[in-house]
Amino acid sequence: MSDLMSEGITIVEDLYKNREPVPEMKAIYFMTPAAKCIDAFINDFKPNPKYKAAYVFFTDYCPDDLFDKMKKNCAKHIKVCKEINISFLPLEAQVFSCDNAEAFKSIYTPNSQDRDHTLEMIADQIVTLCATLDEYPGVRYKTSQNPNCGKTLAELVDNKLARHYELDENSKKKGKTQAQLLIVDRALDPVSPILHELTYQAMAYDLIPIKDNTYEYRLKDGSKKDALLNEEDQLWVKLRHMHIAEVTEQIPKLVKEISSSRGEKKPAEDKISIGGLSQLMKKMPGFRKQMAQKTVHLCLAEDLMSHYQKNVEKLCKAEQDLAVGADAEGQKVKDPMRTLLPVLLHPHDTADKIRAVLLYIFSLNGTTAENLNKLIQHVKIEDEKGYILNWEHLGVPILSTPSLFSFRKQSRRDRSDEETYKVSRWTPVIKDIMEDAVENKLEVRDWPYQSECPSAWNGSRAVRVLSARQKHKGSSPDDLRSGSRLIVFVLGGVSYSEMRCAYEVTHANKSCEVIIGSTHILTPRSLLEDIYNLGKEPMQSFSIEEDKP
Repeated sequence: MSDLMSEGITIVEDLYKNREPVPEMKAIYFMTPAAKCIDAFINDFKPNPKYKAAYVFFTDYCPDDLFDKMKKNCAKHIKVCKEINISFLPLEAQVFSCDNAEAFKSIYTPNSQDRDHTLEMIADQIVTLCATLDEYPGVRYKTSQNPNCGKTLAELVDNKLARHYELDENSKKKGKTQAQLLIVDRALDPVSPILHELTYQAMAYDLIPIKDNTYEYRLKDGSKKDALLNEEDQLWVKLRHMHIAEVTEQIPKLVKEISSSRGEKKPAEDKISIGGLSQLMKKMPGFRKQMAQKTVHLCLAEDLMSHYQKNVEKLCKAEQDLAVGADAEGQKVKDPMRTLLPVLLHPHDTADKIRAVLLYIFSLNGTTAENLNKLIQHVKIEDEKGYILNWEHLGVPILSTPSLFSFRKQSRRDRSDEETYKVSRWTPVIKDIMEDAVENKLEVRDWPYQSECPSAWNGSRAVRVLSARQKHKGSSPDDLRSGSRLIVFVLGGVSYSEMRCAYEVTHANKSCEVIIGSTHILTPRSLLEDIYNLGKEPMQSFSIEEDKP
């Protein structure tokens, strides 16, 4: 709000709420080009105008019928009307969201009535992302079975991109740019969003009740404080993709810095010049902010380690063995049930047991009806079978089938030479896909071209060679990355571990920037709720309660 105040904007209000008229003030309208918004806008000026004038900014292309309706009713009050192509949320430097968690239900509910409308909306949002990045990418999608929404979305996006660049008179980029858009379905990797992930950000959002990126922590004096975990917090940006073991190594250093700052003796007054005092005063707010950030992450890391030692550590080995299909020594897991059983016998909460059962089923590509019923009884979710059975709606096999066209598991890259922690051996499938895309190794049969991709993405040479040739400015990593860009869109939600992969692949291949986005951001618990509620009426929804000790 202080940033807006400095630009002369004194009040921000909700378009849908009742507001007092301020006829001497001009109003900026920042809104979605939807009928509900247009009607609310018209009501502000009929019969009597609430404001002196209107400056309208749409997040997306405004359909002609809505534009004509607005013009017919309010033309004399509108001073500016622009479409600014930002119908998405840029959450991080390389992460965006359509902020549409409801899309999951619309897309995957059997016989969904609004699936097509939802895919249209998502396609419009992806187009505004591309327009904002000034990219006209080639589009590819992952072939899938039930339902094949990836293909539909790829067609919609490609057609809408072509229309956008035809209509945009200011655009010089009528042809494809050095960018590729991959559309991925959530069913491609059901494992990553279910595992207990031990990198700092993913672990925090899994184990701590963080709402709207706000972490509530308690100080030593018992008082509670809120901290916003976002790009403004430099320490958060530095730590968020580190393994918790690496974060805890940083903690003694943070403690020492905080302790020394609190116990620091004031320098003798006669040794501080007026200029020195002035400099000291200028540095104080920044210094306090840094100390506050260190206190936040000290509390958060302690919080996470408490959860890990109490409960998560016992789960991780079994989860990793089931996900990877081998133990920490590389020995193949021959009997997954022996790996699962200790988790079921331990008094873990219901959600953790469901997650372990799902990993067991995913490892086998589905299990028998008899075995599934026994597992459901063991976890005591006879009335809530949807947590497991509804994965079928995504095309993920839960019951094994002898069919010749059974679910084919994704082949994985060999990472045996990479150093990993024993409790963090799994690599999200999306990282393989990003690396294969950057190296032009994606199989066309699995990743058909919806539209022609530029030379950097369909030649035999890797992207890094071509984009390095195309650089036209300096030779810094940012300039190199300007040569090519990979945009990955995950339909049905993206997990924090998958978000991390975009940064890792970009760092390893500085000639190509990877951006990842989705309908919404997932946590393991939110995904389980989404799965359970597929096909349910709103009143029938149910949520997992943690077992009380």
